Amino acid sequence: MRVDKYLWCIRYFKTRSIATNAVKKGQVKVNDATVKPSRDVYPMDIIQVRKNQVNYVIQVLDVPESRLGAKLVDIYRKDITPKENLEKLDLLKYSKDYYRKRGTGRPTKKDRRDIDDIYNNDDFFETDSEE
Repeated sequence: MRVDKYLWCIRYFKTRSIATNAVKKGQVKVNDATVKPSRDVYPMDIIQVRKNQVNYVIQVLDVPESRLGAKLVDIYRKDITPKENLEKLDLLKYSKDYYRKRGTGRPTKKDRRDIDDIYNNDDFFETDSEE
């Protein structure tokens, strides 16, 4: 099975065209080699996928016939992503909490107070020299 179709079948990408574009951009490696979308995957291959600023590592256990339900995905792949990479995902979630989308206008009074509370927190800034 093609690598782009495999990633779509095991639900790493929502559509097959998104999976194909990710492989073309070099965000997918099979056995530490950058591949084309038409590259076939076989059991015991190691696939590295860079998605949402996180490097996922997948071991192919078997090749499915077609797209699977979410509960059946673990039969065909083993997630061997290091814990450090998954911790990056948690940090990204926390960093997006204080992000305002462009065009939403000025911060409200409550937003401004929340921002001030963050910056006035003693743990936020570490001073090197104390006088």
